[in-house]
Amino acid sequence: MTDVLGELARVHGVSTVYTTDRGQRVTVSPDTLVAVLAACGVDAATDASARTALQAHRERTAARLLPPCVVVRGGVVPRLGLPPNATVEVELEEGGTAALSGSLPAGRHSLHVNTPGRSECAPLLAVPARLPVPAERHWGFLVQLYSVLSRRSWGMGDLGDLTELASWSGRALGADFVQLGPLHAAVPGPLPDPSPYRPSSRRYPDPLHLRVEAILEYAYLRGEGRRTAERCVVQAGILNEGMLRGDLLIDRETVRSLKHEALRAVHQVPLSPGRAAAFAHFAAREGQDLTDFATWCALAGVHGRAWRSWPAALRDPRSPAVARARRELAPEVDYHRWLAWVTDGQLAAAQAAATDAGMEIGLIQDLAVGVAPEGADSWALQDCLAAGMSVGAPPDDFNPRGQDWGQPPWRPDGLAAAGYAPLAGLLRAGLRHAGALRIDHVMGLFRLWWVPEGRPPSEGTYVRYDAEAMLGVLTLEAHRAGAGVIGEDLGTVEAGVRTALDERGILGTSVQRFEYLGGSQGRHGPLPPDRWRRDCLATLTTHDLPTTAAWLSGEHVGLRARLGLLIRPEAAEKAEAAAERDGWLAELERLGLLPDPDGDVVALHRFLCRTPARLLGVWLPDATGDRRPQNLPGTSTAHPNWRLPVSDARGRPVPLEDLPGLPLVAALAEVFADLRANVRTRKEKDVRPDS
Repeated sequence: MTDVLGELARVHGVSTVYTTDRGQRVTVSPDTLVAVLAACGVDAATDASARTALQAHRERTAARLLPPCVVVRGGVVPRLGLPPNATVEVELEEGGTAALSGSLPAGRHSLHVNTPGRSECAPLLAVPARLPVPAERHWGFLVQLYSVLSRRSWGMGDLGDLTELASWSGRALGADFVQLGPLHAAVPGPLPDPSPYRPSSRRYPDPLHLRVEAILEYAYLRGEGRRTAERCVVQAGILNEGMLRGDLLIDRETVRSLKHEALRAVHQVPLSPGRAAAFAHFAAREGQDLTDFATWCALAGVHGRAWRSWPAALRDPRSPAVARARRELAPEVDYHRWLAWVTDGQLAAAQAAATDAGMEIGLIQDLAVGVAPEGADSWALQDCLAAGMSVGAPPDDFNPRGQDWGQPPWRPDGLAAAGYAPLAGLLRAGLRHAGALRIDHVMGLFRLWWVPEGRPPSEGTYVRYDAEAMLGVLTLEAHRAGAGVIGEDLGTVEAGVRTALDERGILGTSVQRFEYLGGSQGRHGPLPPDRWRRDCLATLTTHDLPTTAAWLSGEHVGLRARLGLLIRPEAAEKAEAAAERDGWLAELERLGLLPDPDGDVVALHRFLCRTPARLLGVWLPDATGDRRPQNLPGTSTAHPNWRLPVSDARGRPVPLEDLPGLPLVAALAEVFADLRANVRTRKEKDVRPDS
């Protein structure tokens, strides 16, 4: 590696060395640096081109009066190093102007600087110093919505089921939240691994989650439209019965086909004046984002879902050809706009039902780390995404070969040039109908592992972002929404990241399987409950880990062995898993939590209550005795990832209507009863008149 290439990489935030989870320093290959810089629009293919690019960068930097984005956090104005003859003015988001000071209202403003012969403008984010965190402790269920079927579902869980789950668990069990997997719009068509974490768009929820009969216009169907919709209801009911018998896996494409046939009939029903005005308001509020999303959906219906294979003129969302196609496909574009609107309405109704049921938080939505490379967002946001790159993770003890998630990363320069508006938009969408937002792989606000296309994950490197700006956008949007933020900070976490998150009131994620003295690598015995962190969501497991019943029995090792995923002899893996389990059970005995008349699963949740964690999550399959993982990393076709309904210990699906009668559900609710009692006592004191 030449000094020039190394310096060029450094000024663009591209790491030339990194440290593994074991503390080993690794030097990144020059080929990787050249490829990553090229994805950022920087030519470093030869020493001469690298020198030219470095000199150009230095000249641009020297010529700038302002950084790409200015963040005023908690009233602290950063040092800008402006010339003494510069005049400074802030153009406020809501109109008017102000001086650059610590009294700026929270918002997205513009900073204008003028000197003799020069002027410059940059986005200015005035953000709170810290988001408020829950004053009391709360608990709730963690679910993947598709897996929560009721007898009214169409073959997978929907927003009607979510509304029922929130209403029941809030009122009957005293739960304060339901944390969801991503509801993002998926790439249409069959996928080998239909992960909700690889969506087409993170800006809009998938209409696949709609409860069709709950759309107001459904009641006004007549004639052929009524017959079409009722036929779809009957077919969906047959599909759902097969699902609940355990005969079938969740088949999104069959569900999608049935729903769209019925939805197109409902779409033909004229809107009432009030509904039409509401739709128009929604479309105006969403603006270009909704237009782009609906246009991509319409074009994908004609040319296929891979936009890089479309006619060349249609690959640019701002081209005259796309504008022409949008006019020609206007009815289809309107249909997808309408779908986004009715889905948004049902999601709003679910959050309203949650808070009406007494939930302090309600829905916790999930923001995936990225999007599919040929989906709607990657088409609309090309200037902000790095083509030819994929987000992933370097090799570590859990994944010796590293990980490639198949998603294009944000370009730091593209985001900055756009004033971080694309990031703000998708955060705003995720927070709109939620009491909190979970950020998947929250470390990505600081740096991401970029893998050049066609190369193994081990040949990638980290690329840094302006964390002050990224966190500023996040806290500003959460502040505006009056919502909290939970960061998924599992795995390799760079020093200083958790401190920065904690300083801003962003909760972390603590999972029992990783909480050990000496860390998840050292594993010198279970971490005692009083040593867990307070500002986090604590849970026993996640969608990517074995259920607690499977972990206790050790059968998760047998599953991995059958699928050829073990890197050591099965006997050794089983022995290690048994030792891990026995260590935790011994800790429970030490604390007097065993034996428990309700079993080990309940005892482990009692352990969670001994921690100081502000939020406590129960993986819903743990409450039904389910033994199958929703997702088994490292497989695509070998295991039915993301296709399993919530089931009992024998693999029989458990419909939503049967949850209230399960003894384990009642026992778990009793474990957390004191949390809700404490909250109610505090509220009563708050409203009691002074004596």
